[in-house]
Order: sequence, then structure tokens, then C-alpha cells
Amino acid sequence: MKVCLRAESVRQEDNYVSVRTNCVEIRVYFLTGSIVRIRAGFDGDFAEESYSLVMTGWEDRMDGFLEGRRKRVQMAEAVLEDGEEKAVIRGKELRVEVEKEPFRICVYDIENTLLHADIVDLAYMEDSNHRRIHTSEITPQDCFYGFGEKSGEFNKAQKFMNMSPKDAMGYNPKETDSLYKHIPFYIKLNREHKKAVGYFYHNTYECDFDMGKEKSNYWKMHSRYRADGGDIDLFLIAGPSMRQVVERYTDLTGKSAMLPRYALGYLGSSMYYPELEKDCDDAILEFIDTTKEELIPVDGFQLSSGYCAIETEEGIKRCVFTWNKKRFKDPKDFFKQMTDRGVCVSPNVKPGMLLVHPKLQEMQEKDMFVKDSQSDEPGIGTWWGGKGMFVDFTKEATRENWKEMLKENVLEYGTSSVWNDNCEYDSMVDKDCRCSFEGKGGTIGQLKSVMSNIMCHITDEAVHETFDNTRPYIVCRSGHCGIQRYAQTWAGDNLTCWDSLKYNIATILGMSMSGVANQGCDIGGFYGPAPEAELFVRWIQNGIFQPRFSIHSTNIDNTVTEPWMYSDCKEYIREAISFRYQMIPYLYSLMERAHETGLPIMEPMCSAFQNDENCYDEGVDFMFGDSLLVANVVEKGAKTRKIYLPKGETFYDFYTREAYAGGQTIEIPVDLGSIPLYVRSGAMIPMALNKMDNLMKQQATGISLLCAADKDGGFTLYEDDGATMDYEKGVYLKTRISMQAGERTVLTFANEGSYETKVEDMYIDMIHREKAPYWVKVDGREIPHFLHRRKFEEAECGWYYSQRLKSVQIKYKNPKKDYETVVSFEQFDLIGM
Repeated sequence: MKVCLRAESVRQEDNYVSVRTNCVEIRVYFLTGSIVRIRAGFDGDFAEESYSLVMTGWEDRMDGFLEGRRKRVQMAEAVLEDGEEKAVIRGKELRVEVEKEPFRICVYDIENTLLHADIVDLAYMEDSNHRRIHTSEITPQDCFYGFGEKSGEFNKAQKFMNMSPKDAMGYNPKETDSLYKHIPFYIKLNREHKKAVGYFYHNTYECDFDMGKEKSNYWKMHSRYRADGGDIDLFLIAGPSMRQVVERYTDLTGKSAMLPRYALGYLGSSMYYPELEKDCDDAILEFIDTTKEELIPVDGFQLSSGYCAIETEEGIKRCVFTWNKKRFKDPKDFFKQMTDRGVCVSPNVKPGMLLVHPKLQEMQEKDMFVKDSQSDEPGIGTWWGGKGMFVDFTKEATRENWKEMLKENVLEYGTSSVWNDNCEYDSMVDKDCRCSFEGKGGTIGQLKSVMSNIMCHITDEAVHETFDNTRPYIVCRSGHCGIQRYAQTWAGDNLTCWDSLKYNIATILGMSMSGVANQGCDIGGFYGPAPEAELFVRWIQNGIFQPRFSIHSTNIDNTVTEPWMYSDCKEYIREAISFRYQMIPYLYSLMERAHETGLPIMEPMCSAFQNDENCYDEGVDFMFGDSLLVANVVEKGAKTRKIYLPKGETFYDFYTREAYAGGQTIEIPVDLGSIPLYVRSGAMIPMALNKMDNLMKQQATGISLLCAADKDGGFTLYEDDGATMDYEKGVYLKTRISMQAGERTVLTFANEGSYETKVEDMYIDMIHREKAPYWVKVDGREIPHFLHRRKFEEAECGWYYSQRLKSVQIKYKNPKKDYETVVSFEQFDLIGM
């Protein structure tokens, strides 16, 4: 074993401080003013070779691989003051104290709040099994969020979690661990000082986290990170807000990809259709046509792997990069027909090759596979349908070969979307099987967590090389830190049950706090019997707020989960999905915000209301953007719903506009059609005025802007063509809408970018319960006041005060320039006249 017990010297080197302990060197870097890197070099070489980081302050062996995605920054200034008992490294925002004997490292912020403290004797260790361990001091007041994709309650205090990604079909939504992702990052939030700090363990080996579950009387309460190999390489990220931590973590690992707008639409999917004996193409086309007949919006179809299930010497087997021509007679024509219907097809692609695969020998000759641990033959593992070999994406030549196969056998048929699946590599039992690791050599145990990221990296390149000026739409089930910069993800093959509906929300919120804004869970459940009608309706009502909205199933009772499966509930489902499409201007703008900042789309209450400790354990209710509190019904047979409204805010019922003071729990009646929503003080929610049922072919031509004008607010409405890369050249339109509340409430519209908006009509819906306006001006011109609702509706321009909603309704043609809308609530003295 190796245990760091004392610091023997502390020295300033070029861009770090070297702490020599009794057994290993520890290096402390101030990457930025708010990010400190603490690296214990158990491997001894301090090799910089990261597939994860897109921001560094040093040369890295993967700089070429990540060229165009990675930036080099100037390291932050820090001054070393060395003393007998401790050394202090002072930066502008953080202070690191190295206590020499007994040895530990502590980190403080500028207000002298202790953000992190090691545990003496346990801090930096290598155990008898050569696992590397870091142990930190915690308190009963600490909450822990993130860890990528996890089941169970949202706050992980006193939980033990493993990160060994699995193909976890039908997982228990409360208990199963691990799921599909490997994201060793979490946020610690303290109930007393209410400050947040992020822990990013920059390591690809399998690991586990004990967040205070274990207890020993000899040491203070502690958390433990333990990895199978690699250095303890901790990036400690100061807040103090959770949002700042997420923004800074995504500075390190990448912002969410700017996907095509249609990626936010309803994505049809079922394993049923591609598994039919023949004419699967016709069945899928009929499904899309039926969707349109049922007036249900649709934009995508996730094509499961049945399309590549072909006849082999061992029977029908899934062989990636092949097409079953009985099932899909003419793939190119199929893609064309789907595109003509405004539907994107995302074919499933897997990185494993069965031993009966017709292209196996060709790929072996090109040396494309992970090698056996003892010989230069490919390593063999269990795969879907038998034994198989696994592609080694850490080799440049293999990446080029894979890219060509992907182009020839998938993309060139006519799709710019790929669904990378089953890329956890968890069935390679021998973790000593060898990978290229860009020529250096490594093991699958070390590198399997990054295979999915690299696979998506190649897919991104392949789409750009195949299609001119086209945004890739990549979907991936697995993922390591940084998967967000390539793909939309989802939490795999969930179980059809009420617990999945409820606990999947916390799983999504954990991903949101782990830098992955664009993700979701299969709506209706993937594995199990058909969802009962009530469960299905509730799942749809929840799913419309997930960035990824896909109904996907492989039901064990020979049924297929489809929007119209319960005739008596179709209207609830149609209304919910249509409401999602109405919200697309808001949702698309939030996706662009995630692309710029890394901030979540579905945000946990503890992040949105960090000063209210009553929100710290909430894992069902969430904020959709900054303005809309979503409190879905997730309990079977519910007749009422209790909702905690955070203190310091006013909330308005979305439907009735009734006002509620924050800091209280309300209980409301609900029925099967209920989707409880609350509009926050200062809210601004742009929605489509025109009815949309397809995002590939349609855009919002009118905007309805819902405002809560009780305090100042703001929102940036984002528009572009939704499909090309032109936004990178400035062909976008960001309309910054600022609301200054008061006796004269002023909405300022300021435009940036060269994209010509498609919005012709503006409709402002301004909640103002105190009184009606005196007058309204748009772009300096007073517009007509209507006292009769019908006459207002028939007019092209004017305003009306709804007594039912206590809301000012304003309509006018979009000026398509910078302008102001002013609503005067000054007192009109009619008697004094």
C-alpha cells in the first residue's frame, strides 16, 4: 500500500506547485481563478493524455485528436508561501493550504469558507489491490448531486455508487447501479453556508463513490472516491452557485451540442417495426402516416437494429453495416420517403461484431479490434447473439476505417443522424484486453469508458464529410465526461412501472447537473408489459418537458407502445404533445443556451432556488428553463398534488393565473388531464402562436410571449434555420427581451445576428393582477384598446385586459427591428376629468 502521511517538501515549479509526500508527488495547479487541479501521481509520469478536456493549460497528447474543440488558456496566478507547519498557495479567488504533518490539503474561498478538506491518513492512498483512493471530509449538512446517470433519490448523501457502465435493460429505477454512463463528477452543496463546489475526477477507470455511507469512529465523517487505476486527478470547481459550477465544469469538458431543431420533436420508435419478418420499411412509413392522421406531431424515428439482422450460418443475427433487404427493400428510397414526410431516421449502430459477421475478416485484416490480453488476436467477449469482437476506437487507422464503413453503409443512403448504441463494452470480461491508446498501449479496463465518446466523435466527422453544411444529429446511450458535446443521450432501457416514471426524473436532473443538458428517458417504459392507460398518460405529460422526447419500447406482452394505443386517452396525449410543440421557441432557445453556457434545460429546484434549503431534496418537481415550475403527477390514482413553492418568489398557476406566495406547500385537485405548471415571478416564456406538427419543415411564424410582470426579467429568444451550420457564421437571430417592471412596464427587444426571422405576429400575454393598463405603446406608437374580446381577436393590432386571467393581451405585427413595448399602469382619474 501507499499512504500519504506527511509532506516532505513544497516547491514552486513552472505552472504548478509540487508537494513531495512520503510516497507520491502531488501537484497543485490553478487552472483558472475558480478551478484548482490536485493531482496525486501514483503512476509517476503525470502523463497528459485526455480525451475529455476541451480546456487545458498545458500540452496534451490528444491535442491533435481534439483539434478545433480544445483551447489552451493561460494558467491563473497563484503565490506560494511556505512555512514550517503548512504551505499556503494563494490565488485571487481560492486559497489552498497544505498541512504538512499530519498531511492534508484544504481549499478555502475568498470569504474563508472551507470548500474542501482531505481526511488525515486516508486522503491519498493506493490500496493492496492497486486501487487509487481519495477521501474527503464531509458534514451531515452536505448534499451531493450529479454523478452522471444514477437511479434512486436525487440527493446522494449517504449513498454508495459504482461507475461500471452496464447494458442494464429493465433496471430497477430506485436501486440498480451502475447504469450506462461513466461521469465521475458531482456537486457538493452545504445546507448552512449554501455554497456549492464541484468535484471532477479526471480519470477513465471504473470507480466508486461512498458519500458518507461508511462510518468509522477514528475519522471524521467522510466521502471516498476509489478508482481501479490512474492518478487521483481532481479538478475542484468553486461556485458558489451550482449554476457556476456547471458552467465551469462544461468549460472543461464541453458544452452541449447544437443539434438540429427537429431533435427536440417527438421521436417515434419501437423494436417491433424493424423486427418484422419483411416489409419493415412499409410498416414504419405507415406508422408515420398514422401519426399524422391522428394529428400527433412527429419529427423522428429511432431505427432499432433489426434493419441489420441478416441471415448467417447461425441464423438471423444483428450484423452492423449490413441491411436486411427483405425488411428494407431499398434503404435509400426508404430514407427519401421518410425525409419527404419531414421525418429524420436515426439508424442504430453498434461497436461489436459477431464472429459470424460477413465483414469480420476484412476488419481483422485492418487490425480494427481490441486485442486479447495474452496474444495479438482480437479479444473475444459476449455480444448480442453470441460471441464477438469489439472495435478499438483509440486507434487512428481504425477510426478512419470505421468512418468509411459508416459513410458507405449508413450515411450515404440518405441520413445525417446516427444512434450509437450498446457501446459500454461491459461484456469484455478480461479488462486486460489491449487497446492502441494512440500508439502508447492501454487496456480496455482503462479506456472502455471513452469508447462511446470517440465513436460519437467519428460519427460527427463522418456526417460533416458526407453532407454539406449539415448539423449532425447523434444519439448515444453510453458516455463519459464530455459526451454532451457530441450527442443527445438517454437513460437506456428503463422498466415499465410507476417507479420509473418518478425516479427517472431524478436521473435526468442528475445528468443536468453533470453537464449533460440534452437527454431524457424512454417515455412509457422500454421493457416490460404495456403501460396501463393512466401510467402512459402521466409519462407523456412528464416526457414533454424532457429535452429528448421518445416513446420507445420492446414490450414483453406482444404489444406496441404507441400514442393511440388507448383510444379513450388519445386526446390527453395529443394535447400534451401538441403543447410541447407550442413550447418549441422556448425549448430551442434553452438548447442554444446550453450550447453556449452548459446550463441545464430541466433544472433541479436546489439549483434554481439555492437559497431555499427546502428545495435541496426535491427530485420530482423541477424548473423548465428559468420561468416554468413543473410539478407532474407521478402517483397512481392521484386526486390531489402537493407542491412546494420556493420562498422569496411569487408563482402563478399557468392556466388560471391565480397567484401564490412562495415559501408554502399548496395542495391542488388533479384529474387525468392535469399537468400542474407554475409561472415564476419575472418569467418570460415565448411560445408558438401558429400550430406546428413538424419541426423539420415548419417554424414559428408567430410568438406568444407569456410574462409575469411583477419584477424585472429577461430572456433571449433564439432563431436560426434549425438545420445547417450557418449559425456558426452569424446567421442566427438572438432577440434579447428585457422586462423592466413598474408603473410603466417596458419590454425591450434588442436583436443580434443576420438571420431573417420568420416571426410575423407578436402576442404578449402579461400577467398583471392589480389593475388594467392605462395605455399601451409599441415602437413609440399607441395602439388601440378593445373592451370587447371578439373585436380584439378580429383586430390585427391592439390590446385587451382579460378579467378572467388578470392579464394584458397585446397583439401587433413584428417590427423586425429593435423596439420597445410600453405598458402604462398609471392611474387614470376618470372622475377627476
